[in-house]
Amino acid sequence: MLRSNASVYAQFPALHENAGSSTWAEWVARIARTARLLRGDLQLRPGERFGLLARNSACQAALINAGYWSGLVPVPINHRLAPSEIEQLAEDAGCKRLFVDTGLASIASDPHLSGWRDRMIPIDIDDTGSDDWSKRAAAAEPLDLHESHEDDEALLLYTGGTTGRGKGVPLSHRNILSNALQLARVMEASSEDVYLHVAPMFHSTDLKSTVVSLFGGSHAYLPDFSATGVLEAAARHGITILSLVPTMVARVLDDADPASRPLPALRLVSYGSAPMDESVLRRAMAAFPKAGFHQCYGLTETAPFIALLDAHEHRRALHEARPELLRAAGRPLPGTELRFLDEAGREVASGEAGEIAVRGPQVSRGYLKRPEESAAAWRDGWFHTGDIGRLDADGRLHVLGRKKEMVITGGENVYTREVETVLLRHPQVREAAVVGVPDARFGEALLAVLVLQESGDPPTAEQLIAFCRESLGGFKIPRRYRFVSQLPRTPLGKVKKHELVAAHRADTAEGAAA
Repeated sequence: MLRSNASVYAQFPALHENAGSSTWAEWVARIARTARLLRGDLQLRPGERFGLLARNSACQAALINAGYWSGLVPVPINHRLAPSEIEQLAEDAGCKRLFVDTGLASIASDPHLSGWRDRMIPIDIDDTGSDDWSKRAAAAEPLDLHESHEDDEALLLYTGGTTGRGKGVPLSHRNILSNALQLARVMEASSEDVYLHVAPMFHSTDLKSTVVSLFGGSHAYLPDFSATGVLEAAARHGITILSLVPTMVARVLDDADPASRPLPALRLVSYGSAPMDESVLRRAMAAFPKAGFHQCYGLTETAPFIALLDAHEHRRALHEARPELLRAAGRPLPGTELRFLDEAGREVASGEAGEIAVRGPQVSRGYLKRPEESAAAWRDGWFHTGDIGRLDADGRLHVLGRKKEMVITGGENVYTREVETVLLRHPQVREAAVVGVPDARFGEALLAVLVLQESGDPPTAEQLIAFCRESLGGFKIPRRYRFVSQLPRTPLGKVKKHELVAAHRADTAEGAAA
């Protein structure tokens, strides 16, 4: 793809930095020169891995693409982890070198990373090209393309998750490009598109940008998320595609003023990790009236997308007063097969809920160095996602929650996402997370942890129960409520539910002691 773009889209823009733009011919030449340093100066061999601890930037993109070009495997690592966790992941991946953003010097100097001192390479992610690595890359001779096989490992990403240490997921060239092709029709990418990298590049959602490269579009990078930063970068670079998580969309609306910076080029806002609250979506669509909205569902193991709710479905949901459509993850992408399985691994009846199993060209083959977990998740050619879902009569996928987040209360199965969706419809509820907590009578009971709107009278537990009763069976209605100023979240907006359970246990123990 890169070699083709250097020819087919040679004079088309590929990269937008504050210092100026680069064409595809110039960008691929920069990638090939960076690859020369990796293979020549650092003497890395095809198949070996190198780590990246950096904020979003063209510099990090050059290194990732240079890995693809040279047959090496980049490993972007979450720089928001604790240094001890970063060290564990770098060792687990077997990285030969670790590139570190100079803006993260405090992390690099932590004692937990002392064993990496001699293998660290500092990079300055600004676009001045004044640091040593950039100067050497600018002076290097381009490296000839390494002819990789489509099933060769291209990238190693670690699952984010909300509990425990992430698992390494090797993704092949075939996985990544297949998913780009699967997204191509619904994203309608072209050489006129400009994609703003807002979500962290260590997260699989950043692979969505591959479809833009595939059709000769261009890229800009936002090092750190801020509401005003998104709008400023989008206006400056003529961004056509924004990829955000729902919490980012809400912050752009709440903390910035979209009306003050019209974005005439913006045609698509693509979001994922969770459905968006209807009220937030309505505000976003009003703020960006020329843009369509997509919701994407996927996992790191699927490179990353499985299903997509397109702009047409979003418009139907709002214009035809069908908010239930917004709670769907969308229709499975072309070439993606789904099954829904019960606890015994048998397919459930059509329309019933079961664990989602998926098969397709975007699905990875297993976890790094975790044969038992790989064998449990990949069975008979199908990847078992751990998510519970169902297909509706029109073929839309509905994700009800994580299998492990299913709460069994009084012998009844309750999927927490379904309950959260109902609570979010309450006018005074801004955010909602539902977890299972120990209960002497029912085994587990439902606890709803809520962030309320700043204005208006806060609802009582009795009022919330009455509100839920209009949409949920009695066994699905939380009887316990906790109000907080904010929910604990991962960098990509997923709620850390284990922390909510731990906080409840601590409160309960403290109350018992008193």
